[in-house]
Amino acid sequence: MGFLADAGCDSLTVEMIENYNNERPCMRGWITRAVVLAAVVLLLSGGSGRAEVKILLYDKQGRVIGVQDADGNKQKSGARDQRGDGPGSAVEPGEVMVLNPPSGFFRAVKRLGYRVIESVNLSKLDMSLAVIKVPPGDSVAGAINTLKRKFPNATFEANHRFEAQAKSERRHARAAMGWSAAPAGCGSGVSMGMIDSGVDVKHPALKNQSIEFRSFHRSSRKPGPSVHGTAVASMLVGNRKWGGLLPEASLKAANIFELTKTGSKVANAAGLLKALDWLAGERVHAINLSVAGDDNKVLRLAVSKARKLGLVLIAAAGNWGRDDKPAYPAAYTPVIAVTAVTGGEAKTIVYRHANKGSWIDFAAPGVKLWTAIPGGGKAQSGTSFAVPFVTAFAAAEVSRVGYLSADKLRRNLRKDTVDLGKPGKDKIYGWGLVDRLLTCR
Repeated sequence: MGFLADAGCDSLTVEMIENYNNERPCMRGWITRAVVLAAVVLLLSGGSGRAEVKILLYDKQGRVIGVQDADGNKQKSGARDQRGDGPGSAVEPGEVMVLNPPSGFFRAVKRLGYRVIESVNLSKLDMSLAVIKVPPGDSVAGAINTLKRKFPNATFEANHRFEAQAKSERRHARAAMGWSAAPAGCGSGVSMGMIDSGVDVKHPALKNQSIEFRSFHRSSRKPGPSVHGTAVASMLVGNRKWGGLLPEASLKAANIFELTKTGSKVANAAGLLKALDWLAGERVHAINLSVAGDDNKVLRLAVSKARKLGLVLIAAAGNWGRDDKPAYPAAYTPVIAVTAVTGGEAKTIVYRHANKGSWIDFAAPGVKLWTAIPGGGKAQSGTSFAVPFVTAFAAAEVSRVGYLSADKLRRNLRKDTVDLGKPGKDKIYGWGLVDRLLTCR
């Protein structure tokens, strides 16, 4: 569940161990020898050259359930779910989100030792949001409990992190559905939004396309890499050569990924809300969310408000291979959840790392799809790359008929769905493979 999936084999970190399913040959044998009891990982701290020994603890199924140091001290819970891959408790350390802070709130919390990181007005969502840093020595959970007692009418939540749902693995998006190159005018009049990482708008696949890009990274951090966002954007509106689904459509692209002081690529709920607020005012027909994380009550409220404003939200089911814990925002009722399958035909199977659950709505191709990345192209897999198919279908439908409720949109998409797995809706494929007719198919 880490953010170092593209690192080399000489950088064995906790994040990369958890990404063992990427199947790097140099990692498979190493992990196999250690999977039953523990794995020792050397982490260089701060460029000082000093190595710290971290031991990963595993359960009988080979899942990470904890971390301890060489002295047997277990790592405190914090920014990572110790059960292994999954949303878990990945949060911005020491940060609390405050929804609609009451009058006098900021003066009061400053006296209590809190520091205000940012405060923004989400005018389109009719919400105000603040992010505060807890006093030294306090935990996020403890701070939230204290704040709830002092300000019972405000909403407090940890600032959960979200992940791009991709795994690196030559088919373009249209080829995966068995379609030919898009005809002239394909997607004209359709507007889509996406909340993801940065986008390389100068890439040959996107250079002359209709894309407006904004970044919602924190001012104290640098924006993250643009690999994932470029890939998703190329699927949505890439030119005919790159197999874009709706090459003549317009795209409003929001970056929420940023780099921490240690160089980790992260995205959080506060950034996601700021991006969602921007898109709420842009009259897009559908929003692509190829990210996933834990349940967040502030985000849950924002998603509900966004849907009432008419926004259509399509999100990735997540790549943790779990059926015991939903991924969000996909699992929120107003959101259409998309899983990935190996192809665009009835004889297909689910992507082996895809999450499962009753909240899954539809399936779409998401395995070994050729996408644009900065500097070239790459075959990639993940539920991230299944989402653009349903986003394109939904956007085309909304642009044609106008506002649709989430339930009505689901019914419309089901009309051209190929049932997979058990008859009817199931926890693996949802209603099945979406094969919606595009006017420019």
